[in-house]
Amino acid sequence: MHTTTHDLRKGLWLGLLGVAIFALTLPMTRLAVGTPELPQLSGVFIALGRAVVAAVLSIGFLLVSRAPWPRRTDWLPLGVVALGVVFGFPLCTSVAMRHVEAVHASVIVGVLPLATAAVGAWLHRQRPSLGFWLCAAMGTALVVVFALLRSGQSGLSLAPADALLLLAMACAAVGYGYGAQLSQRMRPEHVICWRWCCLADQPAAGHCAVATDGRENDVGGPSPTVAVVLDVAGLCPVPRLWRWAARCVSQVQLIQPFLGMLFAVPLLGEALDALTLGFGLLVIAVVFVGRRMPIRATPQPPHHKGPP
Repeated sequence: MHTTTHDLRKGLWLGLLGVAIFALTLPMTRLAVGTPELPQLSGVFIALGRAVVAAVLSIGFLLVSRAPWPRRTDWLPLGVVALGVVFGFPLCTSVAMRHVEAVHASVIVGVLPLATAAVGAWLHRQRPSLGFWLCAAMGTALVVVFALLRSGQSGLSLAPADALLLLAMACAAVGYGYGAQLSQRMRPEHVICWRWCCLADQPAAGHCAVATDGRENDVGGPSPTVAVVLDVAGLCPVPRLWRWAARCVSQVQLIQPFLGMLFAVPLLGEALDALTLGFGLLVIAVVFVGRRMPIRATPQPPHHKGPP
């Protein structure tokens, strides 16, 4: 299909909008869960609340768009996508964000595009270049060094919240990698919607969300704000803008961690110190270079037609 300049421009702006709003995820999650001194909603409640709201919206979209049922062979990869993106990433980040600032978390997850590219290369049996793997190793090293410097732990040990953020990044990379693979034979927006529905028992998830009563600790902290509601409901469908325009803005995604750090300053009153900004920019630069490194397809053995 021929892509016009108008389509490219429209995709770029939609992608920028999606990336900018999605960059609010970590700051809004921090605002929703609060701090150890002033807790608000529990991380489990946030993760399950997102799943319930997003599933309801997704079911509506699937019905309106008359989406076909996935093939039998698609359910397993959809399940992997759901485990990584619907449960793993939101749950790990929501629990971790009570104990780390959003500017800190934005640096940790900044290497996610490179991790997703590595998973995609493995799924498609491609061969990334040496430069790609060097960038991946360098980006991972930068994230780990930054986490160690800011862990506050004695010796070389990661803080539990940083370990959760690294696990969340791994879950998202696997989920996005399998989602991209499914998007080759399904509409991308349908993949996104089915991932919210294929494993989620929404009545049970809703019951669990209510059972948590929102709070892990009742210490008289502030009541949930409008920002909390936005974190649970408003951000659920936002990644669809990003995914719909992904072909046009694959490089724009790289500014997401930087935007997340910038949003955290006015929303949460966090400080963007030189160390955090320096590591954040280094991670973005390494990911930018890594995404430009060649990834070659694995040569396929010739097919023998048999004797003439």
